Amino acid sequence: MKKIAIYPGSFDPVTNGHLDIIERGLNIFDRIIVTIMRNPSKKTLFTVEERMEMLGNSLAEIPNVEVDVFHGLLVDYAAKRKADAILRGMRAVSDFEYEFQMALMNRKLNRDIQTVFLMTGLRWIFTSSSIIKQAAEFGGDIEDMVSPMVCRKLKEKFGFADPSA
Repeated sequence: MKKIAIYPGSFDPVTNGHLDIIERGLNIFDRIIVTIMRNPSKKTLFTVEERMEMLGNSLAEIPNVEVDVFHGLLVDYAAKRKADAILRGMRAVSDFEYEFQMALMNRKLNRDIQTVFLMTGLRWIFTSSSIIKQAAEFGGDIEDMVSPMVCRKLKEKFGFADPSA
């Protein structure tokens, strides 16, 4: 029986740190469903459609990965998709408290869905979508932190796109 994990997030935008978690997660799971969780209270830079496009493009060469969107309880979505686990990445101790609380709540809601934490690769430990957006907003060099398409989209959003490209 194939092992399936849900990797939820806002992915606003997807970073190389996210891709690292997905690639390493495929060493544990047969398939990963990368799920954009709709959260109306969270202000995002990119629309859901733009995030779907960026994820699809960034994951095009990675097999056994699907991109989807969901609104509601994560454990309900995981059960609906017949997932065995929720995959989460942690960068630092500061992530632990929130992630631990979420894992405990998810376990209370559905004991059949496990949460698996992967430590972010050392190269990506300082990156987050928020920090990358802040750097991009002021023209910072983010090319080694996101895929080429995501870099281009960020530059377009913040008016730094090369008109000759």
